[in-house]
Amino acid sequence: MFSFLYEKLLAGEENISVIGLGYVGLPLAAAFAKKVNVIGFDLNAEKINVYKQGIDPTHEIGDEAVKSSSVKFTANPEELRKAKFHVVAVPTPVKENHLPDLSMIENASRILGRNLVKYSVAVFESTVSPGVTEEICAPILERESGLVCGTDFKIAYSPERINPGDKVHRLETITKIVSGMDSETLECVANVYSLIIKAGVYRAESIRVAEAAKVIENSQRDINIAFMNELSMIFNKMGIDTKSVLEAAGTKWNFLNFRPGLVGGHCIGVDPYYLTYKAETVGYISQVILAGRRINDGMGKYVAENCVKSLIAADKTVKNARVAVLGFAFKENCPDTRNTKVFDIITELGEYGIVPVVVDPKADAKEAERLYGVKFSNINDVKDMDVIILAVAHAEFCRLTMNDIDVLFGKGQKVLIDVKGLLNRKEYEAAGYIYWRL
Repeated sequence: MFSFLYEKLLAGEENISVIGLGYVGLPLAAAFAKKVNVIGFDLNAEKINVYKQGIDPTHEIGDEAVKSSSVKFTANPEELRKAKFHVVAVPTPVKENHLPDLSMIENASRILGRNLVKYSVAVFESTVSPGVTEEICAPILERESGLVCGTDFKIAYSPERINPGDKVHRLETITKIVSGMDSETLECVANVYSLIIKAGVYRAESIRVAEAAKVIENSQRDINIAFMNELSMIFNKMGIDTKSVLEAAGTKWNFLNFRPGLVGGHCIGVDPYYLTYKAETVGYISQVILAGRRINDGMGKYVAENCVKSLIAADKTVKNARVAVLGFAFKENCPDTRNTKVFDIITELGEYGIVPVVVDPKADAKEAERLYGVKFSNINDVKDMDVIILAVAHAEFCRLTMNDIDVLFGKGQKVLIDVKGLLNRKEYEAAGYIYWRL
């Protein structure tokens, strides 16, 4: 029965469901819907209504693509019974103590299990520690459905690799890792994903291998950025410009082109903890990975401290200083604010009696207020500032000229904190600014 599922999907006799319609699930559902019948499920009824209106709040595929898509959007879990190929794409964050938070993937498994029919395939895309799909998700599916994994239904894992806000590396152009509990499942999953992945699929030898591959991809990036952040702290003490050093070093063919910065979001700042948690359960305490995490988790505080030092250098009062933070999303040209490290800057400034004005034309304002209690202002209302913190490289901020920035300041020496290193340091220092960057 499982071997014919792919053909039945192509013939329109069976449906795919995508469970979780966020930055990963929405593009996936829309892509599959161009080839087969798709049910897009999310518990958030408000989100479903927005999609039905043809609006894309994620900005990943655009309003027109949502409006024209044939995806059947629903918040009714019973609709899942009409599908036999299920893709679970829900968030897997970490708790405040940095331990994995599997509550959403466990809940999604319960919902799917209660609506699972015989001869279905369940594919998990969420980032997890090696073993979670088989040891946690599969037993939940069995318990809720009364079916037997391997006989009545099959499980698989195919890690998401979507880069929010990236218009070059898209779902279709990134090689997709696929895995399955057996060869039959693997071939079915590989065939289904091959319908939409132009870059092709890579068949991992096991589910655990695919799970491990996902967590090390972002752990590797996290460690490299942590090294750059540590270098920036060292060079700052030496009075050397980090960006200039990296540009010089980058002339060597094998130098890795990483830059210092704030490491937030729901992948790079989270995935390493899934790996280190699993490592501890088998008796290994991570040293390199956790050291990198400690450095990156502290960069918001470090930026705020240097903002305060710059205020003092400008002979300005720190408490109640007028500070504007430009950018709040976790990365450029993306509305997502989850795990944004800009909030760490704002929190630390609050310790010095500074309540900054926050401007972000791209970020989800409702999400920012709900998750962080931060309300955005319009850049036209930013006046008489002591400090401007250019925190996120949104296109709107990259276009700002020196004249645009000048009018945001009040009297006295201007302090500019250019976190991303977007501007020409020498020009601003020549214009009398106190300029600081990572």
